[in-house]
Amino acid sequence: MSGVALPGDPPGGRRAVTVWSIGVAVYFVAIVFRTSLGVAGLDAADRFHIDASALSTFSILQLLVYAGMQIPVGLLVDRFGTKKVLTLGVVLFTLGQLGFAFSPTYGTALASRALLGCGDAMTFISVLRLGSRWFPARRGPMVAQLAGLVGMAGNLVSTIVISRTLHGLGWTATFAGSSLAGVLVLVVMLLFLKDHPEGFEPPPAPHPGAASVRRQIAAAWREPGTRLGMWVHFTTQFPAMFFLLLWGMPFLVEAEGLSRATAGELLTLIVLSNMVVGLVYGQIIARHQGARAPIALSTVGATALLWACTLAYPGDHAPMWLLLTLCTVLGACGPASMIGFDFARPANPPERQGTASGIVNMGGFIASMTTLLAVGVLLDATDDNYRIAFCSVFVLEALGVTQILRLRRRSARRESERLVTSRVEAVHVPA
Repeated sequence: MSGVALPGDPPGGRRAVTVWSIGVAVYFVAIVFRTSLGVAGLDAADRFHIDASALSTFSILQLLVYAGMQIPVGLLVDRFGTKKVLTLGVVLFTLGQLGFAFSPTYGTALASRALLGCGDAMTFISVLRLGSRWFPARRGPMVAQLAGLVGMAGNLVSTIVISRTLHGLGWTATFAGSSLAGVLVLVVMLLFLKDHPEGFEPPPAPHPGAASVRRQIAAAWREPGTRLGMWVHFTTQFPAMFFLLLWGMPFLVEAEGLSRATAGELLTLIVLSNMVVGLVYGQIIARHQGARAPIALSTVGATALLWACTLAYPGDHAPMWLLLTLCTVLGACGPASMIGFDFARPANPPERQGTASGIVNMGGFIASMTTLLAVGVLLDATDDNYRIAFCSVFVLEALGVTQILRLRRRSARRESERLVTSRVEAVHVPA
């Protein structure tokens, strides 16, 4: 029976790929908008006349809104489906990007990034839900990794295209022009996106009263797999996220003495490494579920080692070979963070997948937001000493690893119990 699709398991196929690709295109545009500030950090500081702490507030606020929206978005997706939530998300993040283009003051720019973060928060969980509705469960790890890979391609657009047009066309033309991509994906989505294939309609969701919402969240949180997934996401995502989102370009230019062009190439290397590693991790985990925790912990260890070598290297600047190695290893952080969803998915029934994914997705963005704030404050306090400021990475990694080790066995035991129960139920299903 191992090769037979589970009852109610979607068949996949070309139609599934087409519909899922539309959702992923929305996520791609959201990532372009989210990471566009990462290559515009120095320009934003000049445009709004702000210091490091104020600059970090842009990304902190954006991630604060994003993280705070994860559980509500998960509940909305479980209740209303993917298309409605994605539509609202596209409208919000497009308005945010457009508002950022024309913001005359620091305050209005902050408001625009908050709006962008709110819309961005509605994309990834919706895409995960879309994948689970259109593809068989056994495809889950690979589908999730591919979604993350396409998202990183959006990051690639930021590091290559946005950075060049910013200095060629200027601030307003670059951000306003990029917002047109949001309009395009909105039209395509409204015309062609469907929540699920014919014949696989989910049962009607009950009206989400306050009590049922609390029960939904509590039930998802009680599962060790959900909590383990959140801490895996927390620990693996942020070492690269804070670097790509804001502090990578200033660090490479101001602390390491590189040109903007060379710094941009190193940021591009992170994205390319992410895309390659994502394919490898997805294939391994799809075949060997037991590799999830070892891969995540190995990625954390390698990341910590390379950060330590870079920050402790004697002299004013780390050598190029070390920076290249660091950026290559940072590329594994995104794919490793996707493993968090692979812990939460089997721990929760289909009607709770959005809520559980929202809890998991909060982890990395809370860690990234904390690191962005810590680095900004420490840079101002130490007269722009990046080596001291970036040591905040190790504190959060140590916290995350402690929680992963604490929950790992409990989650594995619970997952085994659920697997045995599902096999027993499958045996008793009438032919």
